[in-house]
Amino acid sequence: MRAEEGSGRMDVVIVGAGPTGLTLACALTAHGVAVRVVDRATGPSHTSRANILHARGVEVLARVGAVDGLREQALAPIGMKMHAHGRVLATMRFAPDPSESVQALFVSQAAIESALRCRLSRLGVEVEWDTPVTAAEQDAGGVTVTLGFDTSVRADWLVGCDGAHSTVRDLAGIGFPGVPVVERFLLADVHADWNRDRSTSASWFHPDGLLLAMPMRGAEGSPEDLWRLMADVPADDEHLDPGQIVARFERLLPERAGQDHVRIRDAVWTSVFRVQRRLADDYRSGRILLAGDAAHIHSPIGGQGMNTGIGDAENLAWKLALVVHGRASEALLDTYTAERRPLAVEVLRSTTMNTRILVGTGPVARFLRDRVFVPLLNQPGVQRRATRTASQLWATYRAGPLGGRGRAPRPGDRIPDRPCTRHDGTPTRLHAELNPLWVLLAPRGHDTDLEATDAVARKHLGADVIALHAHTALDRILLVRPDGHLAWRGRDPADLQRSLSRVLLGQRK
Repeated sequence: MRAEEGSGRMDVVIVGAGPTGLTLACALTAHGVAVRVVDRATGPSHTSRANILHARGVEVLARVGAVDGLREQALAPIGMKMHAHGRVLATMRFAPDPSESVQALFVSQAAIESALRCRLSRLGVEVEWDTPVTAAEQDAGGVTVTLGFDTSVRADWLVGCDGAHSTVRDLAGIGFPGVPVVERFLLADVHADWNRDRSTSASWFHPDGLLLAMPMRGAEGSPEDLWRLMADVPADDEHLDPGQIVARFERLLPERAGQDHVRIRDAVWTSVFRVQRRLADDYRSGRILLAGDAAHIHSPIGGQGMNTGIGDAENLAWKLALVVHGRASEALLDTYTAERRPLAVEVLRSTTMNTRILVGTGPVARFLRDRVFVPLLNQPGVQRRATRTASQLWATYRAGPLGGRGRAPRPGDRIPDRPCTRHDGTPTRLHAELNPLWVLLAPRGHDTDLEATDAVARKHLGADVIALHAHTALDRILLVRPDGHLAWRGRDPADLQRSLSRVLLGQRK
C-alpha cells in the first residue's frame, strides 16, 4: 500500500541517520517511495567513527548521487607502514584494480553523512533529529511507530539503521549473539605537532599491544595536523575521561612506537570501546527490517563496517521499493537476508582473524605476525589481493535465492561499470544509469531481441528500465539490477518472463 499524500502515513520509516540510513533514504526516495528519517541524536555528528570508504561504498554513493565533493575532501589512501622491533616490517600499499572505475577514499564519516544529507535534502526529505523511537507494534497492514512518548506514525515498513545498540532490533525481538574480540580499545582524534610523513598510516607492534596512527583531514583551511590514534589496552575497571585518554596516548607513543617528540595539543574526539563480533539472527521480522550496525558489528580493523552497511542499504532499497509499489510480493524481502547476511559472515570472519593476528596475543602469535604474516604484505600480489578483498567489489549473490548457474557472469554476480550507448546514440556508462533504474544491456545488432525483452521488463518493473548498447562484446542480453548485480542473462523474452516472475515472487530455487 502506498502512503496517501496528506494522510500522515509513510511507506517507510527509517530509524538512524548514519551512512546506512541516509543511503537507504536516498535510494528509496529516488525510487518514488515516501520515507521519514528519524534519529535520537540532537543533530549531525561532527566526529567520525569511520575514516575510509572502500571502493564498493564509493560506487554505491555515486549511484545515489552523493559522491560529489567527497573526492576533494579525501586523502589518498596510499597504505600503512607496519613496525616492530624498531624497524619497518612492511609497507602495505593500496593497489586498486586498474580495470575498475572506482577506488577507496580516505574521507571522514562525518563528510560522507553530510554529502548524503545534502542529497536527501535535494530529494525533498530532511532528517528529524531528537526523535527517538520508543515503541513499534506491527500487524498485517503495517507498523505503528511511537516517536518519543506521545507521537505515533503509521508506516508500511520500519527499518532499523540505528547502530549496534539498536532500539528497533530490540523492539522486533531479533537476537544479536556474539563474542568480544578485544576487550578494550582507546581512540583519540588529536591535533599534534608531529614531524611524520602523512602519506601513509602507521602501526607499531609491541609486546604490550598494538598502536595505530592514521592521518585525517581537518576542517577546510585548518593545518594538516589531525591524527587518529588507536591502541588496545588491558581491560580494567578504571574509567578514562578524555584527558586521561590523551595522557595514555602520550605515554604509549614513546613506549610502543619510540615516538618521543610528539606533542598532542588537543583532542577532537575520544572513545573507549570493546571490539565485538555480533550478527543478527535475521535481518527481517515481519514488517521490521535491519541494516548496517544494527544487523552486524565487528572489528574496525580494515574499515569494513560503513562499507557493509551502505551495501545493505542499496540491496534492500530496490526490493523494498518493488514491494511498496505492488510489483513484488513481500517474499522478495526474504532475499535481503539471504543475500546480505552471508557477506556479513565473511566480513566478520576476516576482520576477526585480521584483528587477532595484528593484536598478537601471546609470544607464538607475535612471532608468526612479525616474521611471517606481516612481511608477506610487502608482496605486490598480496597487496592487490588485500585491496580487492577490502573493496568488496568481489561480492556476489550467485549462491543466493536470486542467483543462477552457467558461465559467468551468472545471475547474482556484480557487473562492473563500462561505457554504453543509449538508444539515441548518446554515450553514457552503465553505473551512471543504475539506481533507481534497471538496465537492459544488449550487444549491438540485437535490436529486435532488445525490444521484446524491454517490453517484458517494463511489464514487470514499470518505467524504471532503460535499454543500452554495450561497447564491449556480449553474447547475451543482460538485465542489471539497480544495485549493479545481474538479474538475468539470455535472449528469449519468455525466459525473462519466467525469471522475473520468480524474482518478484521471491521464490527460492
